[in-house]
Amino acid sequence: MSTAQTSFETDAPLAMLTFTRPEARNAMTWEMYDALVDACDRVDRDASLRVLVLRGAGGKAFIAGTDIAQFESFTSPAHGVEYEQRLDAVLDRLERVTKPTIAAVQGVAAGGGCAIALCCDLRVATPDAAFGVPIARTLGNCLSADTCNRMISLLGPARFKEIMFTGRFVPAAEAHALGLVNRIVVAAEIDRAVGELAAAVAANAPLTIRAVKELTRRLIARQRLAPGEDRDVIEMCYTSNDFKEGVAAFLSKRQPRWTGT
Repeated sequence: MSTAQTSFETDAPLAMLTFTRPEARNAMTWEMYDALVDACDRVDRDASLRVLVLRGAGGKAFIAGTDIAQFESFTSPAHGVEYEQRLDAVLDRLERVTKPTIAAVQGVAAGGGCAIALCCDLRVATPDAAFGVPIARTLGNCLSADTCNRMISLLGPARFKEIMFTGRFVPAAEAHALGLVNRIVVAAEIDRAVGELAAAVAANAPLTIRAVKELTRRLIARQRLAPGEDRDVIEMCYTSNDFKEGVAAFLSKRQPRWTGT
């Protein structure tokens, strides 16, 4: 399903979903999240497709997070919980797609975009790519337990806390050294490099790859909280004055004034 904000193309064994809001640095709307779920469903239904590639249009950003304007309507504890649950459902679907997934990351992968990139099986990045969830210095909200789990599994607890506490972005070279990125290639070569990687994966035994992917997912999932065990911290952040201030400051392009309330 291609939409005004996404493009889905197939050239078996490769499927490619492109997020096409370059004017907003591909910030995600719910239409785009729904298109991601639909792409996963289509890839799972089509035996000729063996690899799914995600990328952002424009060359400036993979995905710059969720469109912040969507947070202006949040007025109750349930809104924050529902948002994180809905995002968890999208990321869980991406994690569970039975074919290998590759994120082709040019520019920033921020917030929800970082979560999507890290949910993919492999990541190929350009030298200008950067990964981060800067909510401690922008919005004052929080991540769900499942998203924290994915990041901790890749980064380890101490490095995860440092990145989240500071709100900094991890540049491509550091991300490669940390194991977040599999390959770094110049922008002019990223499509070729992703295509070659996808072809190498697609040429191998599909059931072996599916087993490796699923067993990895199950092992990591064993470390997760039960559904709802993160509700108290999500409600704390999304109902705070700081969250309202963070959203207003972000949309006004000014620095937020935190109060801790």
